[in-house]
Amino acid sequence: MDNLESAKRSAAAAALELVEEGMNLGLGTGSTARHLVQLLAERVHKTGLHVHCCATSRDTADLARSLGIEIFDLDDLGLLDLAIDGADEIDPRLNLVKGGGAAHFREKLVEKAAKRFAVIADSTKVVSCLGTTRPIPLEILPFAWKTTCRHIEALGAKLTPRISANQELIRTDNGNFIIDGDFGPIPEPAALAERLDGISGLLEHGLFVAMAEIAFVAQPDGKVQVLKI
Repeated sequence: MDNLESAKRSAAAAALELVEEGMNLGLGTGSTARHLVQLLAERVHKTGLHVHCCATSRDTADLARSLGIEIFDLDDLGLLDLAIDGADEIDPRLNLVKGGGAAHFREKLVEKAAKRFAVIADSTKVVSCLGTTRPIPLEILPFAWKTTCRHIEALGAKLTPRISANQELIRTDNGNFIIDGDFGPIPEPAALAERLDGISGLLEHGLFVAMAEIAFVAQPDGKVQVLKI
């Protein structure tokens, strides 16, 4: 395991300490969340921990089930005690950019259903201002998607559709298109999120504003920094 993956695993291990017996738990998507699922499975098998989990993507659900973790639908669990997920960018207020794995629509549904939302990441994801290193993932309805894109471009974004190896637009688990929007630095993410929320055809964006309560950020030396607002 290289240093970056080791750091991600350290962050996941620190967040796992929040998990308690009998919790309803939301499991995130992405490379750091994979470490969380693996470590959770180890704890379940070693200690007999009993939790009810839902997943933010098919990939996470498949991984969890392969490791012996039962996965439930969010509708069946209702209110979650805790959700743990990674992020592509984290600003000083714990606002996030998410969606590098094209799962931000389901991630937002799950994480808004949780009493607490904890972020796990390595130190490369911490930024002074959102939008400085990553575009904003946008999940767009295929119907009239180019028209929707024009409305988003009117906000000043440069849009890049995600294209598969066979030159087709990549679809999410929900069957929609993923378009990455470069808005440049975003000093006021809440204001941009509100404008994006008003665009018909844009089903969900990757700005997670005022949702995370705590972040576990692994440093290159393996130490985990805990960030709170």
